[in-house]
Amino acid sequence: MNNVERRLEPQVANLSPPPRTLPRRSFLRRMGLGAVALAPGAALLSSASKTFGDEEENQIGIRAGDAALLRFAAAAEILEADFWIQYNELGGVQDAEVPGGTGNEAYTEAIEVLDEDMPIYIHDNTDDEITHHRFLNAYLASKGAATVNLNPFRTLPGSSATGS
Repeated sequence: MNNVERRLEPQVANLSPPPRTLPRRSFLRRMGLGAVALAPGAALLSSASKTFGDEEENQIGIRAGDAALLRFAAAAEILEADFWIQYNELGGVQDAEVPGGTGNEAYTEAIEVLDEDMPIYIHDNTDDEITHHRFLNAYLASKGAATVNLNPFRTLPGSSATGS
């Protein structure tokens, strides 16, 4: 035994688990009682915004905050769809379901080295993202809320790569 081990031996010998001061069942019981005690207060707080009119529903039944979150999600889906559309123009399956582009044979062959199904994957993801933003906008419109349109921000020219 070297000097370091001799100095640390008393410390290591004292490393026993601390005694339990609160049995597990007692702890769980107290947690349950605490939750029961807090439930009425939580219910009151959740209805307080309705009571004080913090967030008004429109005539059809969607709250302003809910509509804002859905618009944010729709905007994100529009951006994702735009990215995937550009990707699909070069390497996805070219068909009428997802318009745009004629494909780039060299690019498509290169990504098929990674996975033969990559063009199908790109095409399907593109279609999914388009569906997501259309669904969210349709839902917002059905509730009488403003929808998202990012067309005024489409000011950059598209890709000049062969096939796009």
